[in-house]
Formats: sequence, structure tokens, C-alpha cells
Amino acid sequence: MDTYDVIVVGAGTAGCVLAARLSEARDTRVLLLEAGGREPLEAVGVPAVWTTDLQGTSADWANTTVVQAATGNRIPWPRGRGLGGSSSINGMCFIRGHRSGYDRWPAAGATGWGFDDLLPYLRRSERAPGRDPSVRGVDGPLTVAPAASHLAVAEAFLTATAEAGQPAAADINSGLEVGFGWSDLNIVDGRRQSAADAYLTPALDRPNLTVVTDALAHRVRVRNGRCTGVEYGVGRGTFFAACHGDVVLSAGTAGSPQLLMLSGIGPAGHLRRVGIEVLLDLPGVGGNLQDHPRSTVVYSPARPVPAGDGNHAEVIGLVRGDLAMDAPDLQLQLVEIPYHAPALPPELPVSGQGYSIAFCAVAPRSRGTVRLAGPSPRTPPLLDPDYYGDPRDLDVMAAGLRLARRIGEAPALAPWRAAEVLPGPGVRDAADVRDYLRASLRTYSHQVGTCRMGTDRLAVVDPTLRVRGVTGLRVADASVMPTIVSANTIATVYGIAERAAEMIRDDLTG
Repeated sequence: MDTYDVIVVGAGTAGCVLAARLSEARDTRVLLLEAGGREPLEAVGVPAVWTTDLQGTSADWANTTVVQAATGNRIPWPRGRGLGGSSSINGMCFIRGHRSGYDRWPAAGATGWGFDDLLPYLRRSERAPGRDPSVRGVDGPLTVAPAASHLAVAEAFLTATAEAGQPAAADINSGLEVGFGWSDLNIVDGRRQSAADAYLTPALDRPNLTVVTDALAHRVRVRNGRCTGVEYGVGRGTFFAACHGDVVLSAGTAGSPQLLMLSGIGPAGHLRRVGIEVLLDLPGVGGNLQDHPRSTVVYSPARPVPAGDGNHAEVIGLVRGDLAMDAPDLQLQLVEIPYHAPALPPELPVSGQGYSIAFCAVAPRSRGTVRLAGPSPRTPPLLDPDYYGDPRDLDVMAAGLRLARRIGEAPALAPWRAAEVLPGPGVRDAADVRDYLRASLRTYSHQVGTCRMGTDRLAVVDPTLRVRGVTGLRVADASVMPTIVSANTIATVYGIAERAAEMIRDDLTG
């Protein structure tokens, strides 16, 4: 039986950061466990195929939600599997979101986690050439920048946003602005840059870092209130890795609460119902699930939309809708392909040409759960984000649809616009709009919150990311966010992981 100073469970975005940073200290033995394979699919490196060639493959857990009460259907829920996790299959947009989203965290009990507190760690992760170095990184592992060349339809969209009365943003990725601008992307020299590429691969030859792939974590073991290690399976064998420092769960918003509950840590009543002995009644585990609901307006083109070499989504906007919030509540994005829920194929020409304006509610009020379907670690968890469970989210999305149409109908896009095919010009009254929003809903794959930080009885981890009631056990990934940020979540996950690595390193050396 091997013993490690730190065991990291999950080699996704956060896990790659943690393993790389912690193994910088040569006397710290680090084990990284990953359920997926070691070698990435060839398609992982090709930015343009994230919508077509990665979801549903071995790089994806390929989950779906339970039937959603508000929509009557199941929603596909891609999440990455393998080195790099979701950073290897996502849309490669690198955006922090507005500082107001982070500044809600301390009020929710995550003291010391406001925007200014997290900013040094956000900066630490990135190298953003030509940006303001007081808020952007200059020497981090991730090289982030807008697309090297801009598609003409994206240029037209950006002009259309101004024609629709929307402000421009010099650096929409800084966390300080609202408006529309060019998105930073995790694309370097025409290839995707995943967390594995930027952080883990350069560290793989360190003798103090052990990476075990195809290793499904079964449970953490706890003795006398302390986590002593991780039980995991490889093939038909079951193994145990001991730890005298911290076990860190970085298995994501679905995987981290799943592993806690498999270990007997979670809502006692639920654990008993699925046949798991209760080790610690921690009722917040798996609750507080949040995601950005997303929909699109899809247009057939008046002329061919050229294919770009980026990720199909170069321009993004973070704005206040018409519901008078004191912070941004909508994100809009040009998607340079016909992009829509799988159940709603638009009547596009045979070529499949088209473009879309995507919109999402970035401060949703709906809350859902992750629960176990049974006691086996091989059984997929029950994912219930309860989209539109709070009807105010539908109101925000209706405002997003109105704004997307206003931009889509602006003069600058006239040379590109043939017709609106989704939802279609006949969908105008409030009831029809809401029916479309329900039918066209898709996840933005920004799930957070199921092991949230805080100090109240429903908090799962404290502000040092330690699981409440167990020593030697932490969580560090998107699941610890008390509330969702107003943007694609990966930039924030990098910052959380950088800070977690510093906390753990300080404990080891202190």
C-alpha cells in the first residue's frame, strides 16, 4: 500500500492544476486519480469540432438529467472524462464574469472569497498578452487571447450590438465591464489548450507525481473523524491509496458530491434509502445545484457563412436585461453555426448553413440536486438541475430572447440574414415564447454549487475548502461555488484550484 502526502481525485480542470502545483515541491508525494483514459482523442485538439465530435464519446461521461418538471424531458449533460476533464471537450471560452457575482460569495458565508480576494489566483492561471496587467495575468500557464482573425459575420454581430443600443467592452473577460466584446479563448497556435496541456503534461516527468488513469474512485475512507485515503478500482481490481495529508476531491459538480455520498457523507435520509451506511449527516451535499439555462435564435443565411478556425463563438456580451437587476443577468453570444437543442432541428438548407445568437440567464434562481441512484460507484448519479423551477428564470430568458432578436434584426446583420428559423417569426406572444424557451432549453455545462462553501448547516466545505466534520478531506472544483458566476465557469475553476493549491501547500509546509 502506497502512502501519499496529497491525493487528488479527478484530473479535470481543477485536478490538473492541483497536481501540477502541489508536485512543484519535490518532497511532496502526490497521487492523481482519474476515471478516464490517459490518451486524448484526436478530436480534442481541434477547436471547431467541440459541438460534433466529442460529446457522447469516451471523453464524456455522457449523462442526462432526470426528466425536468418544467420541460417534460431529459436534458443531455456533457461533462469531461480523461486528463483535462471538461477543459478537453468544452467550447474554449475563457471568461471570468462580472465581479458582482463573486462579491455575493462572502455574504453567503464564503468569507475571504470576494472578487478582489480571488483576483490574484485568477491572474496566476493566465497569460493574457496586451491586457491590463493590474487585472490580467502576464506569466501563467494558460495563454488566453481572442481569435487571431475575426470572421466577417462576427464583426457584423459586434456592430449590430451597438446598433441595438448595447455598450462595448474593451476587455469583457476582466471581470470589471459589461457590454459586448471579443472573447478570450483557450486556443493556442490553432489547437485547444486544455488544463492537461497547460498544467499537467509539463509535470508528468516529476518523480513525486503519480498519475493513475482508468481509476474509478469508490469511496474515501474515514477513521476516527479523519480521511485516511481513497479506495478505487482499475479494471477488476480494487486498490487503496493512503494519505497522511489531504485527500482533495476535484471530480466536479456531479462527481464530488457523488463520491462523498458513496462514502457515507451526505443527507442521512437519502443515504439510508439507497443502502449506504451513514458516516456523517451532512445535509447540504448534492444540494444547491445551479446551471445557466441556454437557448438560441437561429437564422438561415443570405450568403454562405465561412468556417472559422476558432471555436464558432468569438463575440460575447454580458448585459443587464430589461428586468432592472443591479448586476448583469444575461449573456449573449454569436455562434457561427446553426446551434440549437437536439429536439428542435430547424428547417435550414441542405448545406446546414446558418448562424445563431445564444442567450442564457447568468444569475439563475432555480436550485436542483445531485443524488445517488444506488450504492455502486458505477451507477450514474441522478442529476436534477430543476431548470425553470423558479419561474423568474423564464422571465429573464424571455428578456434574453427579445434582446437576441433585436440584435439579430439590426441593420449590420442584414447582409447575412435570410430568415429567422428558430423560434420563427410566428412565436411572439408570451405563452408561445415560454413554450419555445422550455422546448429549446439546453445546458450551458456550467454546473456549480453542490459542495458549497459556507459556515451554516447546509454548507459542505468551510472557506478553507475543508469538508465540515472530517479532517484531511477537501473539495476544490466548481462544486464549492456558493452561487454561479455570470460567465462560463472554467476561468473561475482555474482560480479556485490555484488558491486551493496554495492553501494545501501552506498546510504541508506550515
